[in-house]
Amino acid sequence: MGIGDKAKHKLEEAGGQVKESTGRATGDRDLEAEGKADQSEGKIKNAGEHVKDAAKDVKDGLSK
Repeated sequence: MGIGDKAKHKLEEAGGQVKESTGRATGDRDLEAEGKADQSEGKIKNAGEHVKDAAKDVKDGLSK
């Protein structure tokens, strides 16, 4: 819900992209897979934040 959480999740995605690229460039399949997993985790967490925001908007709309 907070901007800090969203930023943290975006950084997690970006870090995953770096790991994936580094793993691909060095031939380290484990690092590449870890990077992909980090990206997915960040995206899932970010989607959860969007769902929370939407639910809050609906709740706020109903209480007016």
